[in-house]
Amino acid sequence: MKKILIYGLSALGLMFAASCSDLLEEESYVEVGKNNYVNNAEEAETVLMGIYKDLANEYMYSYHLSLLFTISSDIAQCEGSATTSFREIPTNSHNPSTSQIMQTWQKLYSSIYEANDFIETVSARMGSWSSSNRELATIYLGEAHALRALFYFELVRWYGNIVLITSTEQSSLPATEYVQADPKDVYAFIESDLKYAAEVLPWAVDDTKRSSNAYRMSKGAALGLLAKVYCTWAGYPVRDESKWAEAAKVARQVIESGKHRLIPDYKTVWSNTCNGIWDAGESLIEVSFYSPTSLDSDQTAGRIGKWNGVVADAVEGQRGRNAANWKVVYTFTREWETHNDPRMALSIADYKYDSSKGDGPVTYFSTVSKPTEENLNKQRQLFTPGKWDTEKYVNSANYMVNNDKSCINWYILRYSDVLLLFAEALNESGGSIVDAVDAVNAVRRRGFGDTAHDLSYGLTREALREAIRRERAYELCFEGHRKQDLIRWGIYYQTIRNTAQELVNWFSNANYTVGRFTIEGRHELLPIPQRELDLMTQCKQNPGWGE
Repeated sequence: MKKILIYGLSALGLMFAASCSDLLEEESYVEVGKNNYVNNAEEAETVLMGIYKDLANEYMYSYHLSLLFTISSDIAQCEGSATTSFREIPTNSHNPSTSQIMQTWQKLYSSIYEANDFIETVSARMGSWSSSNRELATIYLGEAHALRALFYFELVRWYGNIVLITSTEQSSLPATEYVQADPKDVYAFIESDLKYAAEVLPWAVDDTKRSSNAYRMSKGAALGLLAKVYCTWAGYPVRDESKWAEAAKVARQVIESGKHRLIPDYKTVWSNTCNGIWDAGESLIEVSFYSPTSLDSDQTAGRIGKWNGVVADAVEGQRGRNAANWKVVYTFTREWETHNDPRMALSIADYKYDSSKGDGPVTYFSTVSKPTEENLNKQRQLFTPGKWDTEKYVNSANYMVNNDKSCINWYILRYSDVLLLFAEALNESGGSIVDAVDAVNAVRRRGFGDTAHDLSYGLTREALREAIRRERAYELCFEGHRKQDLIRWGIYYQTIRNTAQELVNWFSNANYTVGRFTIEGRHELLPIPQRELDLMTQCKQNPGWGE
């Protein structure tokens, strides 16, 4: 059974009130009663767990930041051709008043408020604590800084022109006084937080201070996230190319530390996350979901494997329905299958579970009575991600019979991502091609199980750039990275347009609704929520979204 690592504070009577500002309207866990609490490291840790709990929220990685916001790319799309309901954001037909856009904005700011409050409170009180309590408190402060950095990273890369709030005092200002920060200043603040976290946090495998460090921030997590932040900072829209070298530097620290490594078997990566098995070698940042019942009243279960898993019908008392709203864009499947990459069979499901046809998987092609090319092409558009196959991976101890929720975890950052970011940063900064190729080949050797598919050291930098970008698609497909990769590379719009044309060339009736609505210079950022703009009169809407 997965150990429950997320604690709510309501049982302690510590549910904290929201900030006065509408910007932070979401319920907060870290304020009311604090004068009588947080008097030692144990109490501080309990409050800290409330901030970690935010990661499992519906508006964070349970749904929005893992699945809903990330889907529209050249490798995945939402099922159907309509643009209403849950399809609004995946088809890029959303607008500044779309509710999910405001919900995530508010939840991120609420979580930042909690982190600010924790940092201020613990910093002010720990001086009077025992030496052992101060030692633990320093680690907890590192975790809070890393979490705050993650929250701001999501805000700045999705919304762009945001308000930078660095203290609880700022949160109580009238909304009319808020001004948007230059994105480079937000990135600098994130950088400062992660550098502090990396300095005070232990490597996960060396941690002897915390009673449990599973699914918690560590030195490797802070450095790995900082590498990702630098690579994003170096790309569109800020384009500070000096950050490529910084990314390579911090990623090298992670790699050369020897504290992280790839899980030898790619399949185990998915078996682990589907069953709450934490592996500190591969998993740098991972959100743990667990709910002992299907009621999920405390929002500690997610939609992983339900929204982005393999289609399954409901079987009373045995399994819930998997809607599998994520569909694989077939041109991605068609290109990948030419490489004979074993990861593809684990990543893309050409099958579903239909209890009327037996207990096991049923391939889509086997359901076609007239196997014409048109009928087969229709089935090819039904393929789904296979990494979170509930029926293949999830054991009985972690299985939740529910039509919407699961206890499957979500990787935010894996070690293979750090290796590929390292290779990319080296290549873009003019660093060692040998080291860059070695990093990519480490990922490929795990994927293929041999050295016969290694990249050559003789690649030009342009060829290596394309190889790294393809490898990121293969290794990290459907994990929430692709859309942001295309955006930071400055090729999101053109890639969507090219994919739309490739699909039409393949099959005239191919569905790719996002291709009809994506606009260059608009859909690289989400709009600032209209309700917030109405209140924050000094702030402006993002480009392409109106005044």
